[in-house]
Amino acid sequence: MSKIKIWKMSSKKKVIVVNAILVAGLFGLVSLNKEILRPSLNHSASLKILTDCFPNFIAAFLISLAFVSAVLIRKFKYGRFIVYTASIAVFIVLMVEELKPMWGASTCYDIFDIIASGVGSVLAIITYELLRLISGDKES
Repeated sequence: MSKIKIWKMSSKKKVIVVNAILVAGLFGLVSLNKEILRPSLNHSASLKILTDCFPNFIAAFLISLAFVSAVLIRKFKYGRFIVYTASIAVFIVLMVEELKPMWGASTCYDIFDIIASGVGSVLAIITYELLRLISGDKES
């Protein structure tokens, strides 16, 4: 069995492929939530909260993971700083967008959306740290 072709690519191309998959995943999961999950789980108040804030969570998580993938694949010198800073920046942009809608994604202020964005960004940082530990990377 031959190796998967993605592992034979340059590191820049790997980052592009991984991030393209993350963007596709983001659009797919947000669409799944909007078209299937929200309508079918709208009967419960707690499930409605979860399906309403899911797009914020998944956006913060997957956009932050784009930086995680770049750091882990390209092995930047200050990788941890890049991941933490990027994840915090993603959270801040999503929080500001929630408070003052810029792109029309938010129609009203919701504290659960801000919390979901924060949880998504923190989960991306945790994912980075776990992947770094698993790979045996001492410092990045």
